[in-house]
Order: sequence, then C-alpha cells, then structure tokens
Amino acid sequence: MQHILIKNAEIITMNEKNDIVYGDLYIVGDRIAAIGKGLSPEKVDKVIDGTNRTIVPGFIHTHIHLCQTMFRGQGDDLELMDWLQKKIWPLEAAHDEESIYYSALLGIGELIKSGTTTIVDMETVHHTDSAFEAIAQSGIRAIAGKVMMDKKADNMPKALQETTASSIAESVKLLEKWHGSYNDRIQYAFSPRFVISCTEDLLREVAHLSATYGVHVHTHASENQEEIRIVEEETGMRNILYLDHLGLANERLILAHCVWLNDQEKAVIKDRGVKVSHCPGSNMKLASGFAEIPHLHEQGICLSLGADGAPCNNNLDMFNEMRLAATIHKPSYGPTAMNAKHVLEMATIGGAKAVGLENEIGSIEVGKKADLAMLNLYQLHTFPSYGVDPISRVVYSATRGDVEITMVDGQIVMDNRVLKTIDERIVLKEANGTIERLLKRVALLTS
Repeated sequence: MQHILIKNAEIITMNEKNDIVYGDLYIVGDRIAAIGKGLSPEKVDKVIDGTNRTIVPGFIHTHIHLCQTMFRGQGDDLELMDWLQKKIWPLEAAHDEESIYYSALLGIGELIKSGTTTIVDMETVHHTDSAFEAIAQSGIRAIAGKVMMDKKADNMPKALQETTASSIAESVKLLEKWHGSYNDRIQYAFSPRFVISCTEDLLREVAHLSATYGVHVHTHASENQEEIRIVEEETGMRNILYLDHLGLANERLILAHCVWLNDQEKAVIKDRGVKVSHCPGSNMKLASGFAEIPHLHEQGICLSLGADGAPCNNNLDMFNEMRLAATIHKPSYGPTAMNAKHVLEMATIGGAKAVGLENEIGSIEVGKKADLAMLNLYQLHTFPSYGVDPISRVVYSATRGDVEITMVDGQIVMDNRVLKTIDERIVLKEANGTIERLLKRVALLTS
C-alpha cells in the first residue's frame, strides 16, 4: 500500500461547502487520508511538490464510445442519422478484437491525459471483452457495456444485427465477468443503443435485468428531431415517455443528450430521478442543437458532461466540454447562466451522482477514492491569478495540456504528461494501420 503526500497545493475540493484548501493532501492506498496545512504523516513513500499547482477531482465523462475513437475524422459534417448509417455503423461492423482494443486504448490515453478518471462507455455489438481488457490495463474507472441492437433494419449492417436472446445473453455474460472487478473500478451498464434500434421485448428485459442486478442502463435519447419522429411513428410516444412506459425511467437510467424534450418528458426525468449527460460538442457538430440545460438545472435534475465519440466531436477533452457548457447557453439564458461552479460540478460531483458513486468519487474529501488531477496553472494563459476565482481559471482558461498528473484509485496513471499504464508510441503506431484495415474491410462489405 503506497503512501503519497502532495505538498503546498491549491485544492479545489468540490465538497458540499465548495472549500478550496491551500495545503497538503495525504493518500494511503486508494483513499484520501488527510487534507490540511503542514501535514507530516509518519509514513510517506512519495512526496509530490504541489507548489503553484491546482488539484481537482478527476473528471467524469458520462457518455463515451471508446470503440469509435479509431473513427476520428471519418464522419465529419453529417447529421445524426446519416452519420450513423453512412459512416459509423459500417465501421463498427468492420471491427475485430484487435481494433476494438487499440481504439479503446487510444481513447483512454487521450482521456487520462486530459484529467479524466471515470467514464461511462458504450461499446459496439461485438468484441466488448477487448474494450474491457483495455480498461483494466489502463487503470481508468469505467462503467461500460456492449451496445444492444436487436431490431431488424434494411440500413443496418448484418454484422450489427443480433437477436433479442443473443443480445441479452452476451450482455449478462459480460456483466457477470466484469462487474465489480479490479477493486470495483470496473462496473457494467446495460447499453441499448436507442429506441430506434431496440425491440420492446429487449427494452423491457433490460429494465428487469437492471433492477435484478442493480446496475445502470445507459442509452441515447432525444438527440435529433428525426430520431424523435421515427420513435413517435413506431411507438405512438415520445422517447422519454416510451422509456417510462417500459419501466426504464428510474434513478439507474443515464440518458445521453436529451436535446429535444417537452415539458412532460422533463417532468418524468425529474420525478423518476433519471440522469442526463450533456454532450455539447457532439450535439453542435452533428447539428442536433443543444439541450435546455439551464432549465433542467433549475429543476434540480442530475446533470453531467460527456464528450460522446471521437468521430462526432472530434476530441474527448473535458475542458472543451466545460467551456462549451458554460458558454453556449448564455446567449439564450443570459450571462449568469451555467456559471463556472455549476459546470465544474457537472464534470465532477454531478458525474459521480449520475453513476451512483457520489460517496466514493467526484470530490476531494477524506475517505473518498484518490481519483484526481493535478494542473499546472502557473502559465501565461491562466494569469494573472490574483483576485480570480480558482474555479473560473479551471473552466474558462485551463486546457488539457495543463494536466500534469492523473490519479485513479491512488495509482498515478499519468505523471509529468507521460502515460504510465499505456505505451503511447505503440498505440499511435497501431492507430493508422488499424483504421486503414477497417476502411478496406468496409469497402469490401459495401461493394
């Protein structure tokens, strides 16, 4: 068990009192043991100088597709349904075990280097074990699951079409293998893609299995107006009302996007304790619009942030998502809407609440997991610091290049911008060869 002491840092705790401590942080094993000034514990294995450094809780991305990282730049300038049908689904269908593994490592490496310590990840139909292997190796905390797509469609690649029974069986098999593994760092979430690609039988069974195993359900909803039109045409209900009708709308449900909600749907989300993952970068790039986040915030709905996938963003940078979340709503709601504190809450403790881990992560407090990032804000683009709110500096001025150390479960997974659990050179070398192979396979499958 390692004992780490970080000295003389600015510590943005994100606790209930929003305390900012100027002092020391003592970590024993995977937990924060003490916070204060002039700490001098008897046992210290490693001392880190935090002078002119800022410590924040590790960022929590509540909507990511690691399987899509390899597709970065392959789906530009399209709206959602064309993006899925013309680019993403054919590429996902071309994946193999090796390509999923390197796609996941590519995404995780980027996430860790930008201070992210926890993700909610949705994979594709096949080879999800490979993604979990990458997650396990990397040290990142993850709630992940294979995507579920059992509804037959002419525009769906055959390799992505599965039966209801096989989709459920494979999901349960993965859950029983990975959920709670690696000191509970890895958890499982049932991941039906969205209503359009799932039968009612599958969604009802997912609701039942989620309750039986006590695990989350992670899906997309109300991202795009054409999506909503199709759902209404097929079910006679809007997205959220249909999910509620099937028993899925509860505190275990994490909904990505929620761009187009009516008042009835907002009421269901609030009353059922459903969690909303705001993905501003993706929503704007796909021309979907952006969710009414200030209104949802006023209603007390649990809000968090996600980058979505690399081909619809095209990066996985929480600093980018925070800045967008803080700025895109101001023209409509006024300059005080979504201030820096609210946005940093979404990126940290809000994400922790979304995944039911607010007693473990999301803030820097004694007894919680040592999931954190150390930033170097002693830089031209973050100065002057005198008289400036530290949270404002993080949300409005900092960049991912300012992250020097990322720690998960007390393990340093990046130190001085060097990844410790992933060989960056190998991942970069494999990336181009992997996407070249996938593109050739797509060409053969679609010819």
